[in-house]
Amino acid sequence: MSFRTRRVLFTAPFYALFQFFLLKYIFSLIANVGDMELIVASILLGLLRCIPMFFEEKKSTVIGRFLQTLDGIWMWASVMFFIDIVIIYIVGCFVKIPQLIIYCLLGIVPILGVYNYYNAHKLVVNEETLKFNNLARNINIVHLSDVHFGAVRHKEIIAQIANKLKELDNSCQLAIISGDLADGSSIVEPHDFDALKDVKMPIIFTPGNHDFYMGIENVVEACKNAGIIVLDNDVYQFENLNIYGLTYSFDDIPVPTNDEIKNNLNPDLINIINYHVPYRWDEFSSLGFDIQLSGHTHGGQFYPVVNIANIMFKYNMGLFKNDSGKYIHVTTGVGSMDTPMRWGTDSELVILKLRKK
Repeated sequence: MSFRTRRVLFTAPFYALFQFFLLKYIFSLIANVGDMELIVASILLGLLRCIPMFFEEKKSTVIGRFLQTLDGIWMWASVMFFIDIVIIYIVGCFVKIPQLIIYCLLGIVPILGVYNYYNAHKLVVNEETLKFNNLARNINIVHLSDVHFGAVRHKEIIAQIANKLKELDNSCQLAIISGDLADGSSIVEPHDFDALKDVKMPIIFTPGNHDFYMGIENVVEACKNAGIIVLDNDVYQFENLNIYGLTYSFDDIPVPTNDEIKNNLNPDLINIINYHVPYRWDEFSSLGFDIQLSGHTHGGQFYPVVNIANIMFKYNMGLFKNDSGKYIHVTTGVGSMDTPMRWGTDSELVILKLRKK
């Protein structure tokens, strides 16, 4: 049983309890529903949270993915409804809220849901320009991260990325994926990423935390079958770029020392470190890396989590430059974790235009 499945199974009873009190308060505002019906509904929601994932771990199916998606949408709606009832409760302590206003506040959630779902599935291409003195020639890199191939976003997201990269083949020379190609919510089969075979530009990938949840060996095999270059604490040179992939490390995964990382630098080239999380930028810049490419944060993915992520992460999303002229780019990602919803962030590919000053 994977780490992610164990975590979901452990939290499912608490999730079901939360659902009971959430539903109880919502229905107290609009209708009279007995506790027994609410208990049954809460248990079903708890089972929906964990049972499909258990089977997706063995074999991904249309039904399993549909149920996981349904759970993800409801989980997002639960957060929105919870915010609604907190507002209603606080305001209701001071003034009587007309029933029509309560209906409107609750009705906003499904309307927002339609937009969130659409926005999460709309893949956009953004651009950033990075300037260097020692750049031999201009080059365009497609930066992407957090695809989260799994039960909620399956082969269709790989095909969507492949189609977009093929459109960029004539204008971009390289694509770099900064981790979490896989989500860990379903098994990765050997040929799940094969749609990327038809992309002409080289694709580089370095694992993130989610890539380990369902077996990193499965992810690596699928990458190699699709012609993706896997940089696992290794270096790769492409034209005037020296790219080092630092794999996400936790538990018993060894972490290269700074000296080991520094040995992979090439002072004659633009040095890029591909690292899933937007941490240690100052450290890597002082070692000699000109660019750090990261993801992980999703930019918070949807409001109000976007605001929380801006507090949690010093570099939450976008391009940052320090006084030494070094850059870190943190993409908001392509896919979505747990819930297929976005509000206030893009599902993006970012063209990094490296230009000589």
